[in-house]
Amino acid sequence: MKVKTILVSQPEPKMDNSPYSKLIEKEKVKVDFRPFIHVEAVDAKNVRQQKIDLNDFTAMILTSRNAVDHFFRIADEMRFKVPDSMKYFCQSEAVAYYLQKYVVYRKRKIYVGKRLFTDLVPLIKKYKDEKFLLPSSDALKPEVPETLESLGIHWKRAIFYKTVISDLSDLRNVYYDILVFFSPSGIESLLQNFPDFDQKDTRIAVFGNSTVEAATGAGLRIDIKAPTPETPSMTMALQKYITSVNK
Repeated sequence: MKVKTILVSQPEPKMDNSPYSKLIEKEKVKVDFRPFIHVEAVDAKNVRQQKIDLNDFTAMILTSRNAVDHFFRIADEMRFKVPDSMKYFCQSEAVAYYLQKYVVYRKRKIYVGKRLFTDLVPLIKKYKDEKFLLPSSDALKPEVPETLESLGIHWKRAIFYKTVISDLSDLRNVYYDILVFFSPSGIESLLQNFPDFDQKDTRIAVFGNSTVEAATGAGLRIDIKAPTPETPSMTMALQKYITSVNK
């Protein structure tokens, strides 16, 4: 079965020369983007009910751009002036770079992991006497609190935003050759929106072990996986598959 159409369960990339643009140009396929989940803010009143006082913390653990946005939003809503002495532990360079939207980078204490949450462990250990806050969504990978607990540090989780399943009812009678997923929440959204989903010839592409487990647990057939040593990105995995079947 040749591939002509792909639906990616994420927002469309904002950059013009995204890897998807190159895929579209090279393989002459149609790629649509639609977030299967979206983020909703938790208000300051709810945060206070979680017994969170921003004055109690000297360091932030930031795992995503959403965490950055919602920490500074809550700080603003609570009229909390973030001190220059605040330390920021960012899971990746992308998160650290995004932090520049809110702080003057060269004047702040910013510590950056490579990509995985566990990459932050040596940095957090080095500053184990800090009081850490983890701004997060209501959906959090278990490895994050487990890792922090194992370090024996002073830390607290704060839910500043929630992951919500998007309404996809307008896609009920729209069919794609490939559906692309990046999180278990995306799989959950598919099944909640379409409980009678019948995969048939639809190819499923998944990124990451947790997404693989969610798709397999839902009884879906996985046709494309990333990352792998050969295809470290989803677009590379799609490219390889499409080249193979569209001969």
